[in-house]
Order: sequence, then structure tokens, then C-alpha cells
Amino acid sequence: MLKLIIEKELREILGSAKFVFTFAVCSVLILLTFYVGAKNYQINKSQYDAAKTENVRSMQDLTDWRMAQVKIFLPPMPLASLVNGVSNDIGRNIDMAGMGELVAKESKYNEDPIYAVFRFLDLDFLFQIILSLFAILFTYNAINGEKEGGTLALSFSNSIPRDKFILGKIIGSFIALATPLIIPLLIGCLLLPVLGVPMAAQDWFKLFFIIILGFLYFSVFLSMSVFMSVIMKQSSSSFLMMLVIWIFSVIVIPRTAVIVAGRAVDVPSVDEVNSQKSKYSMQLSDEFFHKMMQFKPTQEGMDAFKEFQTFTAGLSETRAAQLKSFTDKINQERENKQELQQNFAFGLSRISPSACFSLAATNMACTSLKLIEEFNRQAVNYQGIFKDFQMSKTGATSGGMIMFTTRGDKDKKIDPNELPQFQFIPPSFGSQFGKALIDLAILILYNLIFFIGSFVAFLKYDLR
Repeated sequence: MLKLIIEKELREILGSAKFVFTFAVCSVLILLTFYVGAKNYQINKSQYDAAKTENVRSMQDLTDWRMAQVKIFLPPMPLASLVNGVSNDIGRNIDMAGMGELVAKESKYNEDPIYAVFRFLDLDFLFQIILSLFAILFTYNAINGEKEGGTLALSFSNSIPRDKFILGKIIGSFIALATPLIIPLLIGCLLLPVLGVPMAAQDWFKLFFIIILGFLYFSVFLSMSVFMSVIMKQSSSSFLMMLVIWIFSVIVIPRTAVIVAGRAVDVPSVDEVNSQKSKYSMQLSDEFFHKMMQFKPTQEGMDAFKEFQTFTAGLSETRAAQLKSFTDKINQERENKQELQQNFAFGLSRISPSACFSLAATNMACTSLKLIEEFNRQAVNYQGIFKDFQMSKTGATSGGMIMFTTRGDKDKKIDPNELPQFQFIPPSFGSQFGKALIDLAILILYNLIFFIGSFVAFLKYDLR
């Protein structure tokens, strides 16, 4: 009996002109998403390679490593072209110094402001907006539409169990709507390596999981629409209600969660934090010059100069350490409050299945807010390596108050190829999967809730 209901649902959906049109539109959008994503990756990769090449070229005529304007760059990641997240909003390069605070700058939107107005077409947008509406369009009248057409009572003249009827409706609708979409998705996946997007094994696992999440999200709106078609007497009412729910899920709840979290947890602004850093830095600078002016050499000639050099180098190291300790402290305080605010906002926004999918997808694609933290963490680790390199070459490092040359041949140019390379390592599939589990569980729970709700409501449904 269940098989017959599923087959009936498949025939009705696949045989409709509405399906042919919407499937064609969705297929074009899916293929366009993969194509545009691959092209964007190519552009970003060429810009990344050009920036690295230019950075090396700028160091070729220098004779002192401490004068080199070394930059490290966040490379474009394959899945960022399909799930943009915050990847275009954050700074993608950092001016490196042996001491001092590191700040990422020059985001994609700084270079091309138009992208801040018109966002990229990606899988997040496709599933959140297009395919969720696709699910609503075909299932808002799954039950009350049949009643209005007079076919519901006719179907139950064959003594169909109500649980099997609801289950058959949901399964049949999902197979009819989701299965055909797998074809353009597979074609899109094949386009990635063809268009030069390097996909490692873990990238394929992540992409596969993102698509699974997308279909889970898709099925939430499908089962929710079936539920609404049971509890609403008229199909027009269930359609209107689903549109209202869709607007709240996709637009209102995520944005409201951010506003509420911003009111609930006060995070100091960047300007306030920078002001504190600036005041403390000026205080340390005054102390530095005051101590430097009080210096009295115990030797004469070049020995006195070397003594002064050692003294100021020690002052510079002390100042840098004090400034770093202070900035680390206030940065950590702000990060703790920011993390609390983000967790509050994300937790509240998970009322919406749309937010659950978006958070899980950006986590898997490594384009969530954790990307900023990971880039900064790896940059700080590299700073230690860079400092050791400078010290081995010159006996001092950049980023201090004053620099003195203690080593090096002024006539000998540096070799940029000797510089240790910064290599950004994206999080593994396992770590990202663990972060996405809660959203995966919530999407599964939503599906179960609406299926059970549909079944319970249909037990008392008047078939006449």
C-alpha cells in the first residue's frame, strides 16, 4: 500500500507542467552556482598568486631582513567558492613583524564594493531561498488540496492506513522533488575539477555533507508544508501560512537573534579597544624615551655605542613584551565577550531551520566566523617562526621601537627564497563535522516533529 501511495505521488508531481518549469529553473541555478563558484575560485587564486609574487619581488633589492615588508596571505579555499560565508568579508593578508599585534586587512569587499551589495550565488543561497520555496510550492496542498479536489475520500475508500498515507505523501514528494536535483548537482561537482578547482578527498567529503544538509533542510519545509496542509482547511491558507513561516525562518529570526544578542551582551567596539591600545602604547613610548635619555655609558668610543645599542634593544624588547601582554589581555577580553555574544545569537537563531543549515554549511566549508580565528591563530604561530628567522639573520627583529643593525652585509642582497613560507592549514573534516553535528541533529529533529505532527493531526482529519 505504501508503495502505491509513493508511486501515485511521483506520477502527480513528475507529470505536472509546474514541475518541468521549476525543475528547469532550479537546474540552471544549480549549474550556474557551480560554474560561477569555480570561476570565482580561479580569479581569487590568480590574485593570491600575484600578491605572493609581488611580495617576493618587493624584497629582492633589500640588504636587511628587518626592512622587508613581509606579508602572509589567506589562500582561497575550494569550498569557499560554493559556500561563501564570511570568506569575502574578512581581511585576507597580514603585514608580518617579529613583534607587535597582527591585523588582517584587504577583504574582497574592500577591493570590489559591489559584491557587498549583490552577494554571490552559492549553495547556501540556493538551498535556503530557492529550493525551500520549491518544496513549499509542491506540498502546501498535499492533503487539503486533495480534499478540495475530491480525491482524498476516494483514496480512503480502499481502507488505506492513515500513517502510511502521510508517510507515502512525504516520501513520494521528497523522491519526486529531490532526486531529479541530484543530476545537476552531480554535473556541478564534475565541473569543479574540469574548471581547475583542486578538490582534495576531505573537500569532497565536506561538499557531500553540505549537500546532505541541504536536502535535510529541504525536507524540513516539505514535511512542514504537509503538516500545514493537514491543520489548515483550505490550501490557500496553508500556502499563505508557509510563506509567513518561510519569511520568519529565512529573514526575520536570524537577524532578530543578532539584534537580541547585541543588546544582551555588550562587546566593546574596535575603536574603543584601539583607543586603549594607543594610550598604553604612548605611555610605554614616553617611558622608553625617558629611560633612553637617562642612559650613561660606562665605556668610550665604539664600546659605548655597542653598550647603548644593547641597552636600547633591551628596552625595545621590554616595551614590545609589555605592549603585547596588554593587547593580548584586552583582545582576549573582547574575544570572550564576542564569543559569548555569537554563541547566544547562534543558539537563538537555531529556532530557524534556515539558520541551522547556514551555520552547518559554513562550518563544513570553513567559511564561518571560525575562519577568522584560525587565520589569526596560525598567523601568530608563524610570527614566532618569522622572529626566529630575523634573529638568526640580523640579531634583531622588526616591530620594535627602534632598530639597530648588528649583523649583515650592506652590499649583499637578501634572498627572499630563504624566508620560511606561511602555509594555512584548513580544519579537517572530522573537526568541522563535530561542530556541524548540533545543526544536523536539529534538522533531523524538525523533520521528525513535523512528520509526527502531520500523522497525529491526520488521525482526526475529516476526510469528507
